[in-house]
Order: sequence, then structure tokens, then C-alpha cells
Amino acid sequence: MNELSWMPYLRHGKSRAINAENPTGEKGNGGRTASKLGISRKGSPCLRDLQPGSVTVLADIQDCGIIRHIWMTVDNKTTDADCFVLRDLILRMYWDGEEEPSVEVPLGDFFCCGFGQECYVNSSPVVVAPSRGFNCYFSMPFRRSARITLENQHKNAIPAFFYQIDYCLYDDLPEETEYFHAQWRREKITSLGRDYVIADGIKGKGTYVGTYLALSVLERYWWGEGEVKFYIDGDEQYPTICGTGMEDYVGGSWSFASHPDGKTVENTYCTPYMGYPFYSRHDQLVYNAYHNDDCPPMRGFYRWHIPDPIFFEENLKVTVQQIGVSHGGLFERQDDLSSVAYWYQIEKHAKYPELPEAKERWPR
Repeated sequence: MNELSWMPYLRHGKSRAINAENPTGEKGNGGRTASKLGISRKGSPCLRDLQPGSVTVLADIQDCGIIRHIWMTVDNKTTDADCFVLRDLILRMYWDGEEEPSVEVPLGDFFCCGFGQECYVNSSPVVVAPSRGFNCYFSMPFRRSARITLENQHKNAIPAFFYQIDYCLYDDLPEETEYFHAQWRREKITSLGRDYVIADGIKGKGTYVGTYLALSVLERYWWGEGEVKFYIDGDEQYPTICGTGMEDYVGGSWSFASHPDGKTVENTYCTPYMGYPFYSRHDQLVYNAYHNDDCPPMRGFYRWHIPDPIFFEENLKVTVQQIGVSHGGLFERQDDLSSVAYWYQIEKHAKYPELPEAKERWPR
């Protein structure tokens, strides 16, 4: 049954939306402010002047419901030459009054745009439309409250931030409802022969639903042979699910390559559940007349486990190897890798590792 076929059978709730025109989402309370055009004529389309170090509450819902869609956008350029706004803004989400966030991810990476810059993404749960139109369709339930914040760790103020959070209110939720989680990690140089950890410390019952990977390669030759592993419910030395390579995990094959006129060309792509939306070897964000445009090749990938969810009852760990291949065969690599893990679980979740400071999150 596709989405259009079940639309007439949806469980009805009370539809609401939070944005700068209606920051509380209250019924009949949108568009009250005025512009030069008059009352309720685009008087408050965005939040303005988000100061360095500030934490802005985007939503504070005291009720029971499900967030159905999030849209956000921000200018990724300020007056500062070190312009990595999309890595300097931290998105956090808290469910049912919890003190530790269930979601803690740099804004761009949450929407599959690593490296401090946007790219076109056309998938089922995440869509990024040119330019920087960030959309998320993961359902995010809450029984008592939902709180979403944005922290500005950039050096400068953010002149304007646009957003809308669409949700439905319900009288109750099913007893076994799982809560949405997302966590960012990075190793600026992975350890030789040791698997990179995408997610760990997940305890309880839940469903793993997706991975975003942002890879800057630091060594020569093909980089995509590392296997993605899922250690489920007490697995120790060996995982229950072990893939055949990073390239294969995101649905690709044969190095994503085509060969027009005898030249090898690496192809990016987007599909509903897996994709390779970003490739660049250019420094597109630095405004310095003396820079020489040198940076390691950057690649961004997503894989959504929506038709093929990874279920766990007790705990889960997710890793990926850094293995390449050259003329001499397979070899262990060291690269720069960051990731976002997306999953649902019955609360309470473990505290996340502390995020590195802003400069340590910047791309090479």
C-alpha cells in the first residue's frame, strides 16, 4: 500500500504548525504581526539576529502528538572567511521533558549535507531542494512534550533563520511507541585497522532506520571496501549483519563509475532509500584570494533502512571499516569520517558522547 492509497484511512489528529508567524502553534494564532503591507501580511517570516553562543527554542509543545515534517533554511555565508555555518549550528530535540537530547546533530549533517555546504538530496525521509531548503519527513512522536532548539556556535550572528515544524496533536499514542533519535560522530583520522563507530551505547528496544556518512579520503586508491556491521542484542566479536562494503551499503557498485570516451567518471545519485548526493574536491566556501582550492575529495552518502529496518530488543552497535584496494589488493586505510545515525527506541536513551567544539567539526 503506497502513501496515496492510505491517505483516506489516516488517524485524524489536530493539525498544527510552528514557525516565526506562529511560534506557539496555537490554533487561530498565525500571521498576527504586521509588515509595511499591513497586519497579517508577511510580518514575521523568520527569526532574526541569532547571536553567537545563543540557544534559540524553535518549538516548545506541551501536549501529545507527532511531528510530521520539518522545513528549515539559513544563509550559509556570513562576513567571516571561516564560513561553516551548517556545521556551526547545532540542532537538538528533547522528548517528554528529558534533560539529555535525543537528537544532537549539526544542522547540515542532519539533512545529509556534511562538509558545511548544502547539496541536492531527493530521498523519502530527507529532501534538500536548491538552495538549502532542508526538509525532514521522519515521524517524531511525543507523549507529553517536544522541545527543539538551535544553538549558534558560529563566530557571528545569524541574520535570518527560517523554519516550520508541522505536527498533529492526539489524545494518546500506542503503548509501544518508539521515539526518534539521531547522533553525530566524527574521527578526523580513523584508527588503522579499527572500525569506525557509527552508533554505540544504544540500549533497550528499538529500530535502526538510517545512516548518513561524510567521507574525506586521505589516502590514494579506492576507498570503498569497508564493511558496515550491525551488532545486535549482545553480539560481541562478530556481528549478526555484516555488509560487503561501504559502496555496496549505499546501493552502488563498481566504484560508481561510468567510462565515456575511455575516461572514468564518478557518478552521484539520489533514490528514495539510498544515495550518493555529494562529491567535490574543491574548496567552495573560503573567501581568500591566496587559497589554491586544494582539499581532499569529499563524498556524502545516505542509506535509509525503511523498507528493511534493523530491529533490536536489547542493544545495538553500528560500525564501518576503512578498507581500500590498490594494485596490491586490499589494505587498511585512514580517512576522515563523520556520520549521523538515525533510529527509534523506547526511552530512556543513554547520554551521547560530547560534541567536539565547532572548529573540530569543520571539514578539511
